[in-house]
Amino acid sequence: MAENKRTETTEGRRERKRRQTRERIEQAAMTLFLQRGFDATTIEDITEAADVSKRSFFDYFPSKEEVVFAWQDSFADRLMAAIAARPAPESSVVTVEAAITATVIASVDEPGLALGELIHRTPVLKARDQLKYAKLEQKLAEALLLRKGGDPLERPRMRVLAAIVIGALRVGAELWQQRPPSTSPQDFAREIFTDLWKMLAEFGDEAKTRR
Repeated sequence: MAENKRTETTEGRRERKRRQTRERIEQAAMTLFLQRGFDATTIEDITEAADVSKRSFFDYFPSKEEVVFAWQDSFADRLMAAIAARPAPESSVVTVEAAITATVIASVDEPGLALGELIHRTPVLKARDQLKYAKLEQKLAEALLLRKGGDPLERPRMRVLAAIVIGALRVGAELWQQRPPSTSPQDFAREIFTDLWKMLAEFGDEAKTRR
């Protein structure tokens, strides 16, 4: 029993050390990217700043781009947790609006804004950035379906809802770059969803009159 306990403790320490190394690499890389620019920062620069070998770097990240986009995985995880935490009787529309708004607001801090600007002005990152929406859409659809008990009849509806909402999130990210500096994240998110539901209702009215 004592041997098992020592093994569990050792495994815990190993995982903690890996997490700390990964975080050190991320922090060093992001600091350099924001100071020098993405293209001007080399992997050697990052490993030197993080005090790790190149081999260790590649143990955690296959490329510089993956360091930048590691935050997107955490955004998706926070969004899924926010979806799961919403009240069970709540409608899917209310759930998805509340969860996305809360997650976006929580993510809009100074480092997050700086990272967004970095991606926006770096062509290779901007192109790669579009892939995140496909992943978010899939994860959101699964999270919404889970709230429906995994009912296969609900799958098409949840997939459509996820596609619509993530599409709005994509447009919102582009509009955010053009916003007045005084606009708060809360007001911006509320405006995006208000416009989204209004446009969907208008499209619905048009669909009713089609011939």
